[in-house]
Amino acid sequence: MQAGRASLENLEGVARLFDGYRVFYKQEPDLDAARNYIEQRLENEDSVIFVVTDGEDYLGFTQLYPMFSSVSMKRLWILNDLYVAAEARKRGVGEMLMEKAKEFALETGAKSLNLSTAFDNHSAQRLYEKLGYRRDDEFYSYELLL
Repeated sequence: MQAGRASLENLEGVARLFDGYRVFYKQEPDLDAARNYIEQRLENEDSVIFVVTDGEDYLGFTQLYPMFSSVSMKRLWILNDLYVAAEARKRGVGEMLMEKAKEFALETGAKSLNLSTAFDNHSAQRLYEKLGYRRDDEFYSYELLL
């Protein structure tokens, strides 16, 4: 297995994983829309995507979006997506992706790497806590749906 930064050469494999990720979060499958979305992110450099492959098999991906902290005047990264294909779980793929994300955040001088997950995603919570992430008890999150 190897982890690396995704490029347009990885579009098909990452799009399939991204579609699976959306289905995991109870969205209807739509590979064409997933492909288009990932293609736009890669072409516009809106996000950074890391992928784990094993030969021709795409096992998992993570997607980071840039943000900035006004208080610290530093960059931070939002780890928005982390997904490991069902057949590749329990093989260390998620941990490999998280390590690549951390390395990248450090290389870019980021203040932090932030993420959130569903309340019932206990396997992801265990991974994050194992890797040193701590739940934020200081701030509430709010959302305005438009």
